[in-house]
Amino acid sequence: MGPCGVGKTHLAAAIIRGLIEKGVTCLFYEFGALLKQIQESYNTLAQTSELKVLAPVYEAEVLVLDELGASKPTDWVRDTMMQIINARYNDRKLTVFTTNYTDECRDQKDETLEDRIGMRLRSRIYEMCRTVSIEGDDYRKRFGSEPS
Repeated sequence: MGPCGVGKTHLAAAIIRGLIEKGVTCLFYEFGALLKQIQESYNTLAQTSELKVLAPVYEAEVLVLDELGASKPTDWVRDTMMQIINARYNDRKLTVFTTNYTDECRDQKDETLEDRIGMRLRSRIYEMCRTVSIEGDDYRKRFGSEPS
């Protein structure tokens, strides 16, 4: 967990790249994109089902869920997160999460990870994961749009 641009996604991708090279089945999903795919499966014209979308998520030996908490925390989002994370927890599957939300507010207007995903889910993740806080400057700001 840490602010934008410090390399969380880059590190998570490097982890699974190394594991894939060793033959481990891995999957990377930006959490909002996964939620959107699940929602689209509810469309009667969709060529897929919720189960088809979620099967690889449940089956991967290692799953990276990038940007946890970035989606607006509706009841449906929280229920879906709980379903996915609880299934992986029960199956003892390794899950790597990245998030911009921390456990402490840096600023009065900030939300915590618990605010975004709920107390039950944050508690479950405490049990599943080791928290790694990454601090630093936004890499994209340093190298993204320098004047020419």
